[in-house]
Parts: sequence; structure tokens; C-alpha cells
Amino acid sequence: MSRRLPVILLLVLLPVWLAASYGARYGFMEDAQWVGICVDEASRWECQVRSNLGLMIHFNVLGWSALAAAVIGFLLPGRAGWWLAVLALVFGFPALALYNTTLAVFAVVIAGLRLVRASRTA
Repeated sequence: MSRRLPVILLLVLLPVWLAASYGARYGFMEDAQWVGICVDEASRWECQVRSNLGLMIHFNVLGWSALAAAVIGFLLPGRAGWWLAVLALVFGFPALALYNTTLAVFAVVIAGLRLVRASRTA
């Protein structure tokens, strides 16, 4: 396996993940159809998912998770830190799309810095 393969996969999958996050925002959270359905039938599983996602947005769960993973990943050396930075991006991109931008922007920057940091192996 090439050393570049994880980086190439990351560069391909993260924009897809960001697009899916915006799809969830505009197609599920802000769509007037879902608002109407969930007002009438709040017990539907889709409405429960929408409600829980709203609570996650309200309590900044994605933003705090991304920030915690980014800071820990920045401090950890080696592959563990690299993978935690990737995890921070996985949480940070949906946080950017779903109204947690204050925390997520710091998490994405810290995770990005960790990903481009040169390894210390000689």
C-alpha cells in the first residue's frame, strides 16, 4: 500500500462528507416538508432523528467532539495523532455545516495543521 493512499482517500472522501452534511442541513433540517410532517406526526422515527440532531446542534456536541479530537490528536505523536486529526475532520465538517461553526473552525484548522505536520522519524 502506498504512503499516499490514505491522503488521497482523505482528499476524496472529505468533500463528499461535507456535501452529505450540507444535504442533511438543507434537505432534512431546514426543509419545510419535514417541518410540517414533524409537527403533525412527531413520533415518526425520522422526526425523532431530526429532533436528536437538533439537540446535538443546540448543545454543540459535534463541535466539542471535533475540538477535543483535534487537540488530543495535535498533542499525540505518530499515527494515533494523525488518525485523531482525521476523526476531528469527520466531526468538524458536519459541525461546520450544522451551525457549530465557532468550535468547528478551530477544530478543522488544528486538525489540518496536525495532518500536514512533518513526522519526526529520521
